[in-house]
Amino acid sequence: MRISKAALLVVIAFTVPILVELRTVLAWINVELTVLESVILGVAMILAILAWALWPENGDSGPSGIG
Repeated sequence: MRISKAALLVVIAFTVPILVELRTVLAWINVELTVLESVILGVAMILAILAWALWPENGDSGPSGIG
């Protein structure tokens, strides 16, 4: 795991205000996101963060230091 579980929780918690503010910023430039689109974008962001966090650091699937 690339990041501690507590830090991962904090990063995921920060995605909520980022998504809310992203809708606001996009509305300023006349790009409207529905709530459903925002939820889908949020789920995609969280899945990307989880994939990055759970991916092994060195690219191997086995435990590091063996072999």
